[in-house]
Order: sequence, then C-alpha cells, then structure tokens
Amino acid sequence: MISNQSLTPKEILLELDKYIVGQADAKRSVAIALRNRWRRRQVESPLREEIAPKNIIMIGPTGVGKTEIARRLAALAQSPFIKVEASKYTEVGYVGRDVESMVRDLVDLAVNMVKDEEKNRIEGVAEANAEDKILDLLLPPRPGSVVTSGPDHSHSFTIQNPDLPIRTETTELSSTREKFRQMLRDGRLDDRELEVAVSESKSMPMVEIMTTSGMEDMQSNLQDAFGKLFPRKKKNRKMKVPEAKEAIKKEEMEKLIDMDNVIKEALRRTEESGIIFLDEIDKVATRGGGGHGPEVSREGVQRDLLPIVEGATVSTKHGMVKTDHILFIASGAFHMSKPSDLIPELQGRFPIRVELHSLGKEEFVRILTEPENALIKQYVALMKTEGVELIFEDDAIDTIAAIAVEVNERTEEIGARRLHTVLERVLDVLSFDASERENETFIVTAEYVKERLNEIVKDQDLSRYIL
Repeated sequence: MISNQSLTPKEILLELDKYIVGQADAKRSVAIALRNRWRRRQVESPLREEIAPKNIIMIGPTGVGKTEIARRLAALAQSPFIKVEASKYTEVGYVGRDVESMVRDLVDLAVNMVKDEEKNRIEGVAEANAEDKILDLLLPPRPGSVVTSGPDHSHSFTIQNPDLPIRTETTELSSTREKFRQMLRDGRLDDRELEVAVSESKSMPMVEIMTTSGMEDMQSNLQDAFGKLFPRKKKNRKMKVPEAKEAIKKEEMEKLIDMDNVIKEALRRTEESGIIFLDEIDKVATRGGGGHGPEVSREGVQRDLLPIVEGATVSTKHGMVKTDHILFIASGAFHMSKPSDLIPELQGRFPIRVELHSLGKEEFVRILTEPENALIKQYVALMKTEGVELIFEDDAIDTIAAIAVEVNERTEEIGARRLHTVLERVLDVLSFDASERENETFIVTAEYVKERLNEIVKDQDLSRYIL
C-alpha cells in the first residue's frame, strides 16, 4: 500500500475521483498543493523554511463539491483539518470569535488525532494489563495469606505464616491463573460481577466567560486549571466482567500515553501539515469599497485574517504555533461580490484561483451511482437493514437527476444537495413502511418517481418550499 504522505498528484486525483464527480481543475490544484507539501519536506534547510504553501481560493455555487474536495484531501493526507466559516469571525474589539481561535481549534483537533493514534498503538498492552487486573480480582489471595507476584506473574508465592518456612506454589497458581485467563478470553466469565475502583469524571465549578477578542481561550484554560486543583476521585462500582475490563483498559491507556510527546507531535503536525478550510470567504468581501456599517467590520475580519494566513505565531493552551506552513483553502460562491473585492494583501496570499462549475444532469447521474459513498448505495444499504431489497432502474435515476436539475433552475441553485431532498421525497413512503415490508423487493421506476414528484415540480410555489 502506498504511503498517503507521498502520493503523486495522479494518485491523489484517482483517490479524489472515488468520491467527487467532475471539477477536474479544482482536484488538480489541490493534488498539486498536497504534493508540494511533501516536496518541501524533502528540501534541505534553510531553503525549506522559505517555501510557503500555495493557498487556494475555490469559486463556485453551493453544492458543487468545494467542501468535499477539501475534506477528502485532508483525510487523504492524514493531516489535521478544520472547516470554519469566515462569516462567524469578528474584527478585534467586537464581541465574538477572533480569527486566532481557528488555529487553537486546529491544534485541539491535532492533539485528539495523535492521542487516538497512540491509543491504537498501545491498545494491546493496555488490554493485557486490564486482563491481568481482572484476573487479580477473580483470583483473590487465600484468607490469612498474602500473594505477591512479579510483572509477568511467573514468581507468585503464598506466605501462610511468617514464622514458618516459605512454601512456593508457583505451578499451582500459574496453572489456575492460565485456566481463568482462557475462560476470560472465551467469554465464559462474562456473567460474573466484580467491584472495580474507577475514576469519576472530573467535577469542577462551571466557569462561563463572555468571550471577547483576546479572551477566547480563557474559559478553556480555567477549566484545565480547576481540573488540576480538583483531581479525579476513585469510586467503587459493581459491573460485569466485560464492562470492568473495558473500564480498566481505558484507565490503563490514559496511564500509558505520554501526553508531552502527544502534544509535541500534534504541534509539529499542525505547523507542517495542518489544513484550514475557510468557507464563505465571500461574506467578508467588501462590495464596491464601502466605508461604513457592516462593510468596515468585514474589512476588519480580512485584516485580522491577513497575519494568520501570511504567517504568525499563535498562543494556544498547548504551546505556541507558527502558521507559516499551514495550508489555507478558501471558498465562496461570490454571487454578490468577486475575489477582487477582497483586500489586495489577502488576495496576494491566495495565488491559486479555481472555478468550480454548476452540475448538470449527467453529473447528477454519476453522483447518484459512481462514488464509493453514492446516494443510491446509501439508501440501498439503509433499506437492507429492514430486510428490504431496494432496486433503482436506470430510467428512474435519469428522471431523479433531471428533476433535480429542473428544480435547481426554477428555484435556488443548491447543486448536488438537491438530490438529497428529491430522493427523500421519492422514498418517503417506503422509508415509513420499510419495517413492515421484510423480505420484499421494492423497485423504483421512472413512473414511480414522476408519480411522487410531478405535482410538486409543476407547482413552482410548492416546490420552492418542499424541494
């Protein structure tokens, strides 16, 4: 299997084609941008530090695949990825989220990503430790005896009376323990109940702060501080063996994970391969150079974004993060404005412009059937859980695509998202009755699609609200 970190642009394109129909130019641009990150890491210092990522602006109507391209790219790169709406940020000095919070959110996400990887790596060790602790609970020492054991339980012995010579019982104890271990693995002890000391969730005073610019992270930091002041307490709980094993395994994992290394790796990944997807960038563009009202605030958000995109050092609760090599992918419909309405400095930090095109009937048919997560495949799988075999005839799929295009043209253009609403309407009756149709085969024909949708499509006012 090819390492995701070193995929060539052609290989990246093939992977994106599995989920996204059309938009070849956009997929080509992001494939090059991702490969360039790998190329930069191969360059020797100090030149490597001078190579900045080529940020991208995607221009196109809603529902044509802008967000999906960025999301699939991040999954492919195994990079920390966050999607944010530019319109929710405010200029410094106003109440609301400041733009630096997007970097803090990205770091938090990276920490969780690395922590999950560590958990997967040490899962076997944690499970073995949990198994041993369960066996310790199942095989308590004999009355009046003290049992001690080495880490591998190979040197177990019993002291019955301190005044008498020590009598080793290694073979007997080891044999019994291994029998119990096999019974535990076979599930024959699952009905037994154990009393286990587990950590309670951290209880601390609730601290709520009206976040203004510059105080975004204060609430989180205070919560962490209180968490250290009020450490977790242990509480004895009775639970069945499988639940006890899972609880102990979870605690063992927490003990085994070195959080200092996790945070160090998370910060490195954020700086080297983080991706921030800035959606609705057109909402902060100033139309026609307005100089008052909301236009001033929009331009203020752009000016606050500028140092983050250019390269700044942001303070987070895990440490300082440089944004110089984070890849920014911005997107917007630009119906009411155009990319040239952004301030010139910000435009210059997004050198790659890609236009995504509206989708037609042919693309809709492909979206319904081709991708690995195609909508038709999803609905077939959903109905299969009820014991219903759902079959779509080719003519029916063509009709669904044609109606989706027609409604998009007559009402609002929402791209491929229209397919969700159309399909839900077509399958509404089946979805409601599926639990009573076990072992049935349901065939969706073109006539059935027209029967379900024709009245709505004809009535433009009705379709505006329903579809």
